[in-house]
Amino acid sequence: MTTKEFKWPLRVYIEDTDAGGIVFYINYLKYMERARTEMLRAVGFDKNAVFSEDLMFVVRAANVRYRRPARLDDEVIATARIVESRAAQLIFEQRILRGAEELCGGNVNIACVDKNTLKPKPISKTLLVALNAL
Repeated sequence: MTTKEFKWPLRVYIEDTDAGGIVFYINYLKYMERARTEMLRAVGFDKNAVFSEDLMFVVRAANVRYRRPARLDDEVIATARIVESRAAQLIFEQRILRGAEELCGGNVNIACVDKNTLKPKPISKTLLVALNAL
């Protein structure tokens, strides 16, 4: 499964930056999380819908490359695109852009688990069909 690139606009606030007004590195992962969450919401699977199926998504691995800094008050776009899916995993290719310039990019491997046992659980077919329709 490969989906279209989902885009979510963000603005850099002072809380995102260090004393020099540059986005602190971990906040790029937060921006990526927001894009994945909004992508699921856009296809009708907000957190409540996922939890109602006793599922939970957890980050299994992240590989991030930092290229250029974002700065206080920048308008950026966080993107998310599924490049691979397995029974209980989704692999996202994600980027943080300022205009056409890529500031940060990488892959995030998300595991689907049972929210009570935290053991792998297959992703619902309904969700996969909705994501394919993006």
